[in-house]
Amino acid sequence: MVSLFYLCDLFGVAVFAITGALMAGRKAMDLFGVLVVALVTALGGGTLRDVILGLHPVSWIRDDTYIAVVVFATLGTVLWVRLTRPIPEKALLIADAFGLAVFTVIGTEVALRQQVPLSTAVIMGVMTGVAGGVIRDIICNDIPLIFHKEIYATPCILGSLVYIGLNRLALPAELVTGVGMLVVLLIRLAAIRWHFALPRMQLLDRNR
Repeated sequence: MVSLFYLCDLFGVAVFAITGALMAGRKAMDLFGVLVVALVTALGGGTLRDVILGLHPVSWIRDDTYIAVVVFATLGTVLWVRLTRPIPEKALLIADAFGLAVFTVIGTEVALRQQVPLSTAVIMGVMTGVAGGVIRDIICNDIPLIFHKEIYATPCILGSLVYIGLNRLALPAELVTGVGMLVVLLIRLAAIRWHFALPRMQLLDRNR
């Protein structure tokens, strides 16, 4: 029987592949470029996490279903965009928020299974959520979303902490996973809608 954890992981891969394909499409890349950007977006965070945690081979090498999901999600996105009107930028941000929520909880759970310190589990959760998007934006010559004024990594940290806390209460895995993802998603969507941002550091002008 396929586990909920595995299905959520594949869902996150599909969503981030879509965001990668949309971003590459906005840059007018050819089909190969779109596929490459989709692959690094969908698999980059998990690959970095597995390498750091010493999990070899990494997930997509052990199971080619991940590659298949990326390819189908990418081709589906390309066909959808060609047959309909261009996708607005806010749709890209919303899709990215869903992938962020899924991958943050997935990354946290993978780290917890390796019995790492809780701080490391949070870092791995955040890394899994944001690293693929950072690579995507760099390849597409955009400022990574994590550096935009709206909060991006903060929802990941909070969602990871909530997941860890609920996990320690021995609640049903489905409930813990769902709540953790929902925390990340709702905070990130609220940040997009109302432009929530952390305070900025203001340096003094020494010439005054």
